[in-house]
Amino acid sequence: MQAETHGVYDRLAASLGSLLAAVGQERPQPRRSFPTPTPGLAGPGGYDGTGHARRNPAFAPEGDEETAGGRAFPDEPAAILMVSAHWEAPRFTVQGNPAPGMIYDYGGFPDYTYRIRYPSPGSPALARRVVALLEGAALEAGIDETRGYDHGMFSPMAVIRPDATLPVVQLSLRSGLDPAEHLALGRALQPLRDENVLIIGSGLSYHNLRAFGPRGREASHAFDAWLQDTVVARAGDERSARLCNWESAPAARLAHPREEHLLPLMVAVGAAETEPGTCVYHEADFMGALAVSSYRFG
Repeated sequence: MQAETHGVYDRLAASLGSLLAAVGQERPQPRRSFPTPTPGLAGPGGYDGTGHARRNPAFAPEGDEETAGGRAFPDEPAAILMVSAHWEAPRFTVQGNPAPGMIYDYGGFPDYTYRIRYPSPGSPALARRVVALLEGAALEAGIDETRGYDHGMFSPMAVIRPDATLPVVQLSLRSGLDPAEHLALGRALQPLRDENVLIIGSGLSYHNLRAFGPRGREASHAFDAWLQDTVVARAGDERSARLCNWESAPAARLAHPREEHLLPLMVAVGAAETEPGTCVYHEADFMGALAVSSYRFG
């Protein structure tokens, strides 16, 4: 992130323009799911000069009792597993740091944005559990015991849960960015939903920083319409097949010149492959022109 994108990320923080896919927890009958948090992949511009995250109506509306006091979930998860668009590794890698530090993966912002802290605890036990699940599914996996939190995690979580008390563990994308591999990753993670773990994919439904604003209007609306049809109107094998073939969607490469911000969605879909998707946030004029959406599964 360079200085010229500062205004873009201020607007991201002020008016959600993200893809966030969250997978509800499964429980014994009667089944209940966590309501979906709808944070954006906001940048450091989402913080004020005191280091506090600015309220975003799409994250935590004024008067919303469920988010009052920093609690976005009426049913409390034991931990959150977050797949951020801002971490890629040669193999799927889990954050094993019990007290993750901060990764300021941006440049050209005010000094205070490099003093942001989100002191949520990690969970080495959850990291080990994730690796066991992936290896059981024949997916190569490892643990990074020193990895900190990138802004794809702390920007939304500071608004979802400002008290930073829930353990959060990040999971990387795999280099090569193969959609089928990331759907398979989600399938391998399904058992976590029975273990009181909320799975969140933090990315962006439109991510072409060279065409943010009016230049991206046509492409963003065309791709968003396809994504809505794929994610909400379909499920199971048909939905997964369309996502694997996402490059054939209208304006696909104009919406995502590189797909790292789309792949967190694939993981969330894989973790709830047969269950319906719901669009929990949509804006048709983000940055004055762009169509953007967020989804929940399960």
